[in-house]
Amino acid sequence: MTLPRRAVLGAGLAATAAALTGCGRSSASRAAWSEPLPTPSVLTPKAAEPPPYAGKVQPILTKYLKPTKDNPKHPGYAGAVALLSQDGKTQLTKAVGHALRYGAGPVELPASKRVAMRPDSIFDLASLTKVYTAILVLQLVDQGKVALDAPVQRYLPDFTGAGKEKITVAMLLAHTSALPVGAKVTRSSQWPAVMRTPLVSGGVPGTTFRYSSVGLMVLGRLVEKLTGKSLDKALRDNLTTPLGLKDTGFQPLKWVSDKQRLVATDARTSRGLLRGTVHDDVCNILGGVAGHAGVFGTARDVAVIGQMLLDGGAYNGKRILSAATVKKMLTNVNKGKPAIDAERPGRSADHGLGVEMNQPWFMGKLASATAFGHTGFTGTSLLVVPARRQVIVLLTNRAHPNWSWSNPDVHRVAVHNAIAG
Repeated sequence: MTLPRRAVLGAGLAATAAALTGCGRSSASRAAWSEPLPTPSVLTPKAAEPPPYAGKVQPILTKYLKPTKDNPKHPGYAGAVALLSQDGKTQLTKAVGHALRYGAGPVELPASKRVAMRPDSIFDLASLTKVYTAILVLQLVDQGKVALDAPVQRYLPDFTGAGKEKITVAMLLAHTSALPVGAKVTRSSQWPAVMRTPLVSGGVPGTTFRYSSVGLMVLGRLVEKLTGKSLDKALRDNLTTPLGLKDTGFQPLKWVSDKQRLVATDARTSRGLLRGTVHDDVCNILGGVAGHAGVFGTARDVAVIGQMLLDGGAYNGKRILSAATVKKMLTNVNKGKPAIDAERPGRSADHGLGVEMNQPWFMGKLASATAFGHTGFTGTSLLVVPARRQVIVLLTNRAHPNWSWSNPDVHRVAVHNAIAG
């Protein structure tokens, strides 16, 4: 369960955009962005023949719509969407259950007021946001504006505190910075509180894997400063627009016209029903835009991100990252380091620059030295298995109406094991 991580997070207000830089691309970046593109790969609507595991996934998705032996008090989730592609061909797309099943309280809604889940439903992606932020940071590396081994304070002088001068950009991406999981922010102290977050007691930067949302919050600020744009606009201009992702972004209430596509999360009385409002409390305080959480999107749009990385940084003829940078991103940079995670004591430190690697606790039998992806607190996950040329997206609303009702790793492992065969 994820109680300790959620327990350190807070609730509510708005973030400000950061300073301009105005510097152009270096010659190194021009070389990176002019490299040959791979054969264009575009996710197709569906494959001609369903894969052999398709019949196994549907019953698993449906199973968790009700209480199970290992979770007898509550359903695993109200609804889910699963998408699998292989070699850019969509093999499987399934939507089950409801995008909205409970009202504030929580109270279960009558059937007439529930909203069915759709393949194009838009989810709060939670910590999958970290992958998007990492990509934006690595674009700056490609452009020669950021060095991975440079101290973060070179770019963000307000990143202050004892021992933090030793933290590099790469450490934030690999979660070895010795920063804690969450930041203690309030309505009156937002980004300054994030930037002044102290190291964990006894923590030494660069030595130990310790999952930290604070690190990605800081990287979001780095993106803002070096692009001269707020993070939501940097995401739009540098990633979602080039990739043609029209159903991905922060603050979806501003851009989603069909509100029935929005998937609900929390429905407890402390914040009421959340639907189109970010579930993460710290991101909510920061205005709904931050480097660690806040991006919303569909299963297909998430799959495009996975396909782009699988294909070495390009998708549909558009280069997003250089192939060399993607190779660095998808290399385990934490070999031999210990891992500390009270919620998942069996996890390893294996991690790339912004992605989890070889983690059976959510990848199940598909875990391998090259498998990569990420999970989100709301019940979302992306898994890419290069050896099988597969991209697997599982989006659930297990935080609807209450995140403490179920453990999302159970659902992830079950689906991934069915696909593994």
